[in-house]
Amino acid sequence: MSDQNAYLPVDFLQAFVKDCFIAFGTAPDDAQICAEVLLESDLRGIESHGVGRLRYYYDRLITGQHNVHTQIDTIRESPTTAVLDGNHGLGMVIGKYAMNLAIEKARTYGLGAVAVRNSTHFGIAGYYPSMAVAEGMVGLTFTNARPSVSPTFGTMPMMGTNPIAFGAPTDELFPFLFDAATPIVQRGLIERLMRAEKPAQEGWLVDPQNNYLTDPPQIIAALTKGEAAFLPLGGIGEDLGGHKGYGLASIVEILSASFQTGAFLLQLSGVNPDGSPGHFKVGHFFMALNVESFVDLETFKHTTGSILRELRASRKAPGQERIFTAGEKEYEKSLQVRKDGVELNPNLQKDLKFVRDKLGLTQYEFPF
Repeated sequence: MSDQNAYLPVDFLQAFVKDCFIAFGTAPDDAQICAEVLLESDLRGIESHGVGRLRYYYDRLITGQHNVHTQIDTIRESPTTAVLDGNHGLGMVIGKYAMNLAIEKARTYGLGAVAVRNSTHFGIAGYYPSMAVAEGMVGLTFTNARPSVSPTFGTMPMMGTNPIAFGAPTDELFPFLFDAATPIVQRGLIERLMRAEKPAQEGWLVDPQNNYLTDPPQIIAALTKGEAAFLPLGGIGEDLGGHKGYGLASIVEILSASFQTGAFLLQLSGVNPDGSPGHFKVGHFFMALNVESFVDLETFKHTTGSILRELRASRKAPGQERIFTAGEKEYEKSLQVRKDGVELNPNLQKDLKFVRDKLGLTQYEFPF
């Protein structure tokens, strides 16, 4: 195995990921969606949810925790809302279908909201608001996840990383796009640190005795046993606002379970009562707001762009050269990744070769 980082073109990796899903038996159109969502993460510099997650999907498709074929059932529907059951199919396919449905409703009625139950991991939450932005709308996405985050004053992993994503069109080269998990960090970052053989920061996670954990392999093993928990935004206790991160995660849990009569908290562990791997039963919530139902789109874009420009132009802290707004760093990163390729560390290279060889995709030759 190479001891150097390598760079591969986005289009090459997207084709590879698509063929990996097809090799499992996924329909080509669905495989294309999965590849697009994963590589969009790498483009934005969110390496925790990009091609680095391919081994994650391989393992879950092998065990049947994710169904290869995605069947989406409509449980309930009104002109502006819908409840869908994803039947444990591929979360990226379910997510794109659900957001497209929300956009379609918003185009006609000004607002579209879609709740989903029995889904699986759907990649970066920010992919879906971007779909609404491309249609001149504001988009919001929420999802719960397997338990890994403790409530304030607790140490037991009860909630998922429960991200919140919000996108709005602007008159700049890039939209406003906020996409963040509600704990301080999330599992994908720990997995990335483990591949890079780097430690986690003190203050991110605790053990059952409320001691900080910093060794990524130890953390992953402890998370699997329910003996480690991420801390909500703000950290331990209430002094630095940990209760606010806890509250935001709870809101996401409600949106991702209560509207769709879905699973929540410990029900999302992905483990059957006998200890065998089971379905994750993830829930999502999507919303699209048609800007033209409120104000002229160009006026909205200019106002939003002005807000962002004034924020970036405000007084900077000593030693700081720039103030950023959400989506700006990701836009700049995407230009770099398009030019240089996706960076793959040696452990990720090993994972890609493992999946390639297991699936018999011998037509793909890697330069490592």
